[in-house]
Amino acid sequence: VIATSRRAAAASGSRRQLRNATPVPRTFAAALASSGMFPLRPTAIETLQINLGKKCNQTCHHCHVDAAPDRNEEMSRAVIEACLTFLSRHRIQKFDITGGAPELHPDFREIVERGSATGAHVMHRCNLTAILLPNYADIPILLAKHGVEIVASLPYFQARETDAQRGAGVFDESIEGLRRLNALGYGNGISGLQLNLVTNPVGSFLPGNQQALQVMWKRELQRRFGIVFDNLYTITNMPIARFLEFLEGKAQTAEYLTRLVSAYNPVAARGVMCRTMLSVNYDGTLSDCDFNQMLELPVEARVSQNILDAVRDDGAFDELIARDIVVGPHCFGCTAGSGSSCGGAVGQS
Repeated sequence: VIATSRRAAAASGSRRQLRNATPVPRTFAAALASSGMFPLRPTAIETLQINLGKKCNQTCHHCHVDAAPDRNEEMSRAVIEACLTFLSRHRIQKFDITGGAPELHPDFREIVERGSATGAHVMHRCNLTAILLPNYADIPILLAKHGVEIVASLPYFQARETDAQRGAGVFDESIEGLRRLNALGYGNGISGLQLNLVTNPVGSFLPGNQQALQVMWKRELQRRFGIVFDNLYTITNMPIARFLEFLEGKAQTAEYLTRLVSAYNPVAARGVMCRTMLSVNYDGTLSDCDFNQMLELPVEARVSQNILDAVRDDGAFDELIARDIVVGPHCFGCTAGSGSSCGGAVGQS
């Protein structure tokens, strides 16, 4: 049975449970076992990903975080300090900042500066339009100053598909955001300022071949708009939150889940992002990935389940590395075909 997906109602903060009666051909644990990988365990903690909150200037149909302009959840100072302490103390290689639109957090600039000062490679997950808002127009300059890698989401290189998923006019604003980043040297292949684009299918199908799509996207964005970027990452739509609502509304949930299960790829399973990362929710809760975070699935109970506890316990880091990763039916989304992660495809099918 598909894992329960709960959508936070922004106005009231109440929780609404979606239908939970879709059969799955086999469990993800069984799929892992067939590949000799159950229980799934980390290989390292190379990335600390923090979700600064659910506030966003967009309301995207596919958003697994349920972010929106009227969401007010945000990471507290205590949790921010704990994240930065954990990052520095354990010399985590990558510091991945996400949201919502993370730059809308009032302490975003400080988080970038202090995260960079630890020596970690800082990554900013950007929707390309928040940086156009008057109060945030300085953000691209800040990111360039600290050599922050930008991972920018864009559904497609044409307006119709992008606006259908994100709202009228969002595509044109996204192109303007990309132009501003290009003007600072992002994506030109010379400056060292990395600009990567993330795309997900506009519908209930798997992404196409990432390498082939990258060639097409680079050609079309250059030809149409003079835009350059470094890499294209393809992401599979996860059957949770708003995308699950979309599937339920079209009575396509069972069909989509069957498609994911049938496309299970053990090579992709070996490279899933949860094996090298730790995800921190805005309230400090630790999860194996941000999809588990959305489903309110913390790391297993025998280890520290909050970053505040993890920085108080000298043995927490070693325990977190040795933990069993919490899995569910939604994990087929990360292991179908060439796989899917915050860095795109993870293995050839």
